[in-house]
Amino acid sequence: MIHFVILVSRQGKVRLTKWFSPYTQKERSKVMRELSGIILNRGPKLCNFVEWRGFKVVYKRYASLYFCMCVDQNDNELETLEIIHHYVEILDRYFGSVCELDLIFNFHKAYYILDELLLAGELQESSKRTVGRMIATHDRFVEAAKEEASSIGTFIAQVRM
Repeated sequence: MIHFVILVSRQGKVRLTKWFSPYTQKERSKVMRELSGIILNRGPKLCNFVEWRGFKVVYKRYASLYFCMCVDQNDNELETLEIIHHYVEILDRYFGSVCELDLIFNFHKAYYILDELLLAGELQESSKRTVGRMIATHDRFVEAAKEEASSIGTFIAQVRM
């Protein structure tokens, strides 16, 4: 089971977090601070697995971001690396060469993609095509809702005049 997902920049700024296990806000802050310090200080030639507090933290660096997942001690590290890579591929396909700024300005979409991929800390959907279709459907619903809200706003403005 994946306990949490954290995306951290090379400067140590947390860009995205998703928690599947209960942690208080104080614990979350401590975990993010502690793990970002551990991962950012590791050399590039070291492996991408860290044993931490009875768990394994699996991370992978893509451009300026570290994608980290905390899993149980007996979970497969390579499978977790594949899940991270799968998430990055879906982000890349959606944003077209994803970068840190895409995740900063469109964090809600990054969360939605992660929610389509993982459910309760387990891989929900392994097909990139299916996730892409779900995201496209969601985007169409959002656009339709925006258009409807805009037309209602226009109607209200006309009624007031």
